[in-house]
Amino acid sequence: MTQISSTHRKAVLALIVLSYAMIVLDISIVLTALPRLQSDLGFTDAGLSWVSSIYTLFFGGFLLLGGKLGDLFGRRRMYMTGLGIFAVASLAIGLAQSAGFIVAARAVQGLGAAILAPSTLALLQVTFDAGEERNKAVAWYSAAAGVSASFGMVLGGLLADLVSWRAGFFLNIPVSLGLMIVALRFVQETETFKGKVDFGGAVLSTLGLGGLVFASVHAAETGWGNWGSIGVLGAGATLLAAFLLVEARVREPLLPLRLLAHAERSGAYGARVLFLGANVAFYFFVAQYMQEVLGLSAAMTGLAFLPATFVNFLAAMNVTRMIARIGRGPVLVLSLVTCGCGLAWLSLLGTDSNLWTQIMLPMIFVGFGQGAAMAPLTSAGIAEVEPRDVGAASGTVNVAHQMGSSLGLALLVALATLTSASGTSAAAVAERTSHALLGGAVLVLLALVISKLFILRRLN
Repeated sequence: MTQISSTHRKAVLALIVLSYAMIVLDISIVLTALPRLQSDLGFTDAGLSWVSSIYTLFFGGFLLLGGKLGDLFGRRRMYMTGLGIFAVASLAIGLAQSAGFIVAARAVQGLGAAILAPSTLALLQVTFDAGEERNKAVAWYSAAAGVSASFGMVLGGLLADLVSWRAGFFLNIPVSLGLMIVALRFVQETETFKGKVDFGGAVLSTLGLGGLVFASVHAAETGWGNWGSIGVLGAGATLLAAFLLVEARVREPLLPLRLLAHAERSGAYGARVLFLGANVAFYFFVAQYMQEVLGLSAAMTGLAFLPATFVNFLAAMNVTRMIARIGRGPVLVLSLVTCGCGLAWLSLLGTDSNLWTQIMLPMIFVGFGQGAAMAPLTSAGIAEVEPRDVGAASGTVNVAHQMGSSLGLALLVALATLTSASGTSAAAVAERTSHALLGGAVLVLLALVISKLFILRRLN
């Protein structure tokens, strides 16, 4: 690994953290601002969901390709490319005057994020040596993922009520320009590996992952009882199966299957999918509950997430100390158990639940679990990766993150819809929230089982 100064390392870490925080923030920042956006641009109820979903669709669909491009052409070069696309798309979203235009711009923004996200994690791996130094960097990276998801709810609500829903997207412009300046000054171009893009694998993985995300989004809107959801889900799964067959035979695969043959890494990917599914549903359903049952404004809803955000940040910033004291395995177990208990507690919500004692208090448990779990899951996802596979491993970690977010949410929306009363009454919303959060607690329990079987066995 090329030796660089401490100042350079700190600058690169700040760049990595801010970049990834911006990507994740743009997933959640629109959730509390959707009602304002709908009234401004005339979205239908079904069309409104695509403001969030199209970003996830393109982000998840192009992640593996984005990671491979970094291996072939250099991580700094692809970082700058992804950041540039993301910034231009953010400007276009902020200036959008129609529903169709903003959905198209969000798709381009998701493409930029798909190139940018694996580049950030790859830069982390090549900048920081394995061991305590990298563990600290991973903790900051994981904090960016967890804290910005919840902080996005707070910021989105405040900006929507006090300024405009456009403000959050315009904010990306100066941040992106600043990051570009830092990258040009402090980030060295990484080693490139000769080869070519596996176009067959790229097409199959993009269409397959995109199919799974599209089916999940469609199911969240209409349920699973139709061919639009089931058919596309089956097609996506078939394409991904074909993708794995292609990857097993081509000389330079987009996803080297040796990444999945490693028990700790494959366990980390599976646990991450389940954990993210549960936690995205937490934000989605609790935000809806607070506005539609408790009658809170967008700004107040965002502020109500502050306990989870604050504890999330504290846990993420102290996770390396916890790992040093009790070990990575016990920290992972503690975080998953705590998060699961918080979700199970929140599943007791009814129409007259108290905001402070029955919502914000269990949020503290969820926030701790989120903040403490992401670092060990991320470390396990890139454990013992060969230099030539750094980009592919980074892309796979982010694929697991996005697949968990979309598939998990769709699964829990379907569960809530099938097991609860229909309609928009307070009782119906409270019942759906309760059932979805209980399902989320079950997903976290399954993540704990997978961690025990694959990750913790290697750590013991």
